[in-house]
Amino acid sequence: MERPLTRNIHPDRPALNLKEYEMTGGYTALRKVCSGMTPAALQKLVQDSNLKGRGGAGFNTGIKWSLIPMGEEAASPKYLICNADEMEPGTFKDRLLLEGNPHQLIEGMILAAYAIQANISYVFLRWAYHKAADLIRKSIQEAYDAGYLGKDILGSGFHLDMHLHTGVGRYMCGEETALLNALEGKRATPRAKPPFPQISGLFGKPTIVNNVETLCCVPHIVNNGIEWFKGLSYSEDGGTKLYGVSGKVKRPGVWELPMGVTMRELIEEHAGGMKDGVELKGVLPGGASTDFLTTQHLDIKMDYKSVAAAGSRLGTGTMIVMDSGTCPVGFVHNLQHFFAQESCGWCTPCREGLPWVEKLLLSLEKGEGKKEDIELLDMHTQLLGPGSTFCALAPGAMEPLQSALKYFRDDFEKHIEHKKCPYD
Repeated sequence: MERPLTRNIHPDRPALNLKEYEMTGGYTALRKVCSGMTPAALQKLVQDSNLKGRGGAGFNTGIKWSLIPMGEEAASPKYLICNADEMEPGTFKDRLLLEGNPHQLIEGMILAAYAIQANISYVFLRWAYHKAADLIRKSIQEAYDAGYLGKDILGSGFHLDMHLHTGVGRYMCGEETALLNALEGKRATPRAKPPFPQISGLFGKPTIVNNVETLCCVPHIVNNGIEWFKGLSYSEDGGTKLYGVSGKVKRPGVWELPMGVTMRELIEEHAGGMKDGVELKGVLPGGASTDFLTTQHLDIKMDYKSVAAAGSRLGTGTMIVMDSGTCPVGFVHNLQHFFAQESCGWCTPCREGLPWVEKLLLSLEKGEGKKEDIELLDMHTQLLGPGSTFCALAPGAMEPLQSALKYFRDDFEKHIEHKKCPYD
């Protein structure tokens, strides 16, 4: 089984430096592109490979690049930004790539910048990833010294500067337009769309924002081709995927596997199954802002289309497992507490609605809930759903709540009947 993204990452050795990365074939893709491939050809290559964004949205990467204005009349400068904020609870896949092989990301960013003819790039990094920050700074400097960054890269006439920016630790910065505001030194609030960042992004200029894992795939597509990349997958989505599992499993962790591996294989084989004494009750398949799936869904493929058909989202592909000994009400209350804290406060439904949801769930956990509280929670899943708020934070927060009410409603009702949490 090929694992292009992680084959050179080993937990018992430090990250590859420039020379070590070059010995594994690093920067071969950049040399290939700079020797004569046009930006349009690179965009088409990535588009046809069906590389979908690994940050959660699952949009075709090449198509996203193709929306950027090209040609001499296009506004300049253009910007390429790597979203390495990774603030989604339960998600830790990008950290593996950042700390294990930073030059792979840098090469992917240079290629992406070439494809859209951007001359300035940023790595927007989660504040807590101190080790990754040190490695990226060092690796960027190595790339400059080798001529992979700066003026006239490899004699191609293409120029690119790259900078590291560490955030201050807000969930909202994972939303690309809020990230752009943060980079500009403003409050991290989302922007109205349109205009989309491809037209008016950072400092009002054309901008592309891609996830770490997405960008790391690009050198391998250039080196090995479309059919190779598609052949890595078990589904129509191209490539491998970094999948994670956390919760009361025997071997929590992250693995690079073919896109479309089943949830059952992930939990039972790679994560070793549930710990002794507990059973699987529910799974958030793609981080905290996705809908619960249950044991009836174990055999679905973990790809964008299949997970959506089951009523959830693949998201980041890093599942949180809830066991039979964990209270669903308390579980969801913990998530809503997080989302209420992380709301930027820009729109009223999110700013006022999420704290209300959190208080309702807390009263249920304390045994002070009423029957009408469940109806209020149902109402909030509609009022804070898609189309009702300025961005996707509140709708994402409602996904675990609405699915918990669907699959574990008895647990909510028992809190009211028993006037306490039945799991205490």
